[in-house]
Amino acid sequence: QVQLVESGGGLVQAGGSLRLSCAASGIIFSINAMGWYRQAPGKQRDFVATCTSGGKTNYADSGKGRFTISRDITKNTVYLQMNSLKPEDTAVYYCNAEVRIWIGGDYNDYWGQGTHVTVSS
Repeated sequence: QVQLVESGGGLVQAGGSLRLSCAASGIIFSINAMGWYRQAPGKQRDFVATCTSGGKTNYADSGKGRFTISRDITKNTVYLQMNSLKPEDTAVYYCNAEVRIWIGGDYNDYWGQGTHVTVSS
């Protein structure tokens, strides 16, 4: 019913930048927060950043000062600009969205399939 499609991952050298995008489509009445999580090999999925529909942002300490999350409400899209990347940023990055599919429904979490980010030293 709701699909999240990420793009923008890839291989980059330490100190470089990447911009991730995630577009939500399908049966969508409204979206509350959209955000990013990441999962490094052998580790749990961790919070990276989130942005509410009102533009309030929140970041994990690991990304503060280096990552910037933004949204295009009209396109149901969220972005993550990542600068000064470090090898420890290497992970699969997952998009998350809190979506309500009809006016009387609850917000439910939806996830993308992930995009790989590899930062070489």
